[in-house]
Amino acid sequence: MTKVYFVRHAQPEHDWKEDRIRPLTEEGKKDSAIVLEFFKDKKIDAFYCSPYKRSIDTIAEAAAFFGKEIITDERLREREKGLDGNNHGMFQKRWADHEYHEESGESIATVQRRNMEALNEILSDNTDKEIVIGTHGTALSTILNFYDNSFGCEDFLRIIDWMPYIIELDFEGDKLVGKHEHCHVKKEFKCKQRADKK
Repeated sequence: MTKVYFVRHAQPEHDWKEDRIRPLTEEGKKDSAIVLEFFKDKKIDAFYCSPYKRSIDTIAEAAAFFGKEIITDERLREREKGLDGNNHGMFQKRWADHEYHEESGESIATVQRRNMEALNEILSDNTDKEIVIGTHGTALSTILNFYDNSFGCEDFLRIIDWMPYIIELDFEGDKLVGKHEHCHVKKEFKCKQRADKK
């Protein structure tokens, strides 16, 4: 059996303009300690990650503990946000129609295709090993939806405030045979619509 531990990143600086290099907040850096703590007694063979700074930084201490290089893969990156793409109304539209996207943004289907392509290669290269993949909320949700098409907007919103969040998927070959949620830290995800509720 191949075990894949997906680690959604810790709390980032939401106001940071450039998505790719958005850093973790000071709280996010501290919260990343639960990632190392969780993996300490595991036998991790490899670390893969989105190339985005917040994801790399969340798993960096754990990778260093095992003396492993973090292998980044562009396909594992987060959804490309377009104009006005980060509010609850848009979340619902995208999950209702996986091909829908705002101007210059990516659809759920597009994100799912590239993330699954990367995951299938990782599974093929790491049979019967234990793998960590550093990921994002939407990217991870598209993978979970691939294996369970009932996973939708409400499920995405359930985990939106979990930063970091660790979930394990177990595979025999490329077939999913088990799923286990392990731990998370609740931190508010900030988006435009939530500001209206204050």
